[in-house]
Amino acid sequence: MAAAAQEGHAGSVRVDSWIWCVRLTKTRSLAAAACRAGHVRVNGERVKPAQSVKPGDEVRLHHAGRERIVVVSKVLNKRVGAAIAADCFVDNSPPPPPREDVLALGLRDRGAGRPTKRDRRDLERLRLHGSARPRTGG
Repeated sequence: MAAAAQEGHAGSVRVDSWIWCVRLTKTRSLAAAACRAGHVRVNGERVKPAQSVKPGDEVRLHHAGRERIVVVSKVLNKRVGAAIAADCFVDNSPPPPPREDVLALGLRDRGAGRPTKRDRRDLERLRLHGSARPRTGG
């Protein structure tokens, strides 16, 4: 009976609610904001927060600097524990980058002061492209 209460009555549920229920985002408002910003795709199509998802749908979510690709296996309309939430989708996401690579990106020496405009542009180039070409000359 409890499982029937957690599953959607018609076999589908709102995408923002489902993303929040299976703990892909911390809050439902963050899930809805991601939908409105175009960071959520269901079966390859950008969706609004009220779009329905059903078992078998592929949901792609760009959140926290990473892309999550999950296939819905069970619909929920209530937030559940992490162990139960893991059974509600199949995670096809690429592995997250190693933690050392993420932390080393924007480190500056203590006391180096505020970055110059050139330093800031080099840092942005490094973050976007993965490799920075130091400028030569002038």
